Amino acid sequence: MLQDKIKQYTQEIEQFAPSSAADVEAFRLKFLVSKGIVKSLFEEFKTVSTEEKRVLGKVLNEFKQLAEDKFQGAQAEFQQASNGLERKEGDLTLPGEGMELGSRHPLSLVRKEIVDIFKKLGFVVSEGPEIEDDWHNFSALNFPPEHPARDMQDTFFIKKQDGNDIALRTHTSSVQVRMMEMGKPPFRAIMPGRVYRNEAISARAHCFFHQVEGLYVDENVSFADLKQTLFHFVQELYGEGTKVRFRPSYFPFTEPSAEMDISCTICKGAGCNLCKGSGWVEILGCGMVDPNVLENCNIDSKKYSGFAFGMGIERVTNLKYEIKDLRLFSENDTRFLSQFETEII
Repeated sequence: MLQDKIKQYTQEIEQFAPSSAADVEAFRLKFLVSKGIVKSLFEEFKTVSTEEKRVLGKVLNEFKQLAEDKFQGAQAEFQQASNGLERKEGDLTLPGEGMELGSRHPLSLVRKEIVDIFKKLGFVVSEGPEIEDDWHNFSALNFPPEHPARDMQDTFFIKKQDGNDIALRTHTSSVQVRMMEMGKPPFRAIMPGRVYRNEAISARAHCFFHQVEGLYVDENVSFADLKQTLFHFVQELYGEGTKVRFRPSYFPFTEPSAEMDISCTICKGAGCNLCKGSGWVEILGCGMVDPNVLENCNIDSKKYSGFAFGMGIERVTNLKYEIKDLRLFSENDTRFLSQFETEII
């Protein structure tokens, strides 16, 4: 009978005392493989009467658990012995197990450094959601529907909700809109965060990256304030003597707009592959906040003015640490990450 077999094999398992790893393997082959005893008993269980199933079901499951526990315990014992890990319980003279220290990610290092620089200038940190609606991501920033400037940013759209496009944010400028909508000037803040764009992944681009944007709105803010703020930032981050230049550009949410270049940190202006022989590398875009943006956020553009800027942390980090492939930042290669500052635990 099935019940007698279970009792017989249970006694055999309880008395099992292996003397080698080979004995453990033999036990596994006898009891636990697909053609082993446990499997065969379950097959036999299917043929017994309903009344017997009620009694033997629990007994059979306990038998299976007993066999598995016996095997796992014996296996762990011999594996420990083979690895030379057997230790006397309570022997405090044995050396401790070393704890390997991790390292901070280069993007985290540079982000912290950027934040610290601007905090000294009175900027606070503001954050917002990574999933945004059309108003905060585009329309409030002077991107009207069908405006060609929307094509400048390939967007990951998620769905439509109440006639409004919901998407992964393409820039942290949406945080600026939320801050201006919810408060009153003056504003002096930076917005670090992750953003998303539908781009082909390569050494120079990725479908997600990190930005730090800044906003300063008050009475009588001028372009001279913008230039001096960013010049100070560059000197702090890259060192004194780093040259800066501004080139006219276009962004829907600022007017006038500019792109800021710094002298190449790799070749010191002599010309290299990174700067394409020009001696200059662009690190951010900036400009005076367009009056339409202020009005969209219920701020009187005749009384207040402001400037805004935005930079990719990956680009800044590339220049600071001379990293040539942007994909390294997200590949979790410990050989790459271990080159940077060690985190103190």
